[in-house]
Amino acid sequence: MRIVYVEDNPANFVLVRKVLEGGGRYVVEQAATGEEGLVRILEAPPALVLLDLDLPGMSGLELAAILGADPRVREIPIVAISASVMKEERNQALAAGCAWFLEKPFDIQELRRVVAEVIAGRDPGDSSPGAPTPG
Repeated sequence: MRIVYVEDNPANFVLVRKVLEGGGRYVVEQAATGEEGLVRILEAPPALVLLDLDLPGMSGLELAAILGADPRVREIPIVAISASVMKEERNQALAAGCAWFLEKPFDIQELRRVVAEVIAGRDPGDSSPGAPTPG
């Protein structure tokens, strides 16, 4: 399954790609800006979008809102990823249409679990006891 990770930090992208591609189930492609992400996603819709919220140019929240308003891609799940632990940013991401919110630094096992659950159409908060709720 193809995942587009919209992330401007190459080290973060390399880590996520290594973690997710290691099992052979996913192919992870990078878009370094929101604008590049929008083009990639519209040209070839992926199974999932991982979206850093702090991007140069178009913010991750803006990109999430654009994707959510486009009938061609609005069903693609988006997992927001941010170093911000502010509840307001989490709420904004979920309001913009993101299916889940992961805080950096994230646990590798948690990333794998959330990606698998979201792609399967399940709420990651329902899959394990004590998992955080998305809000």
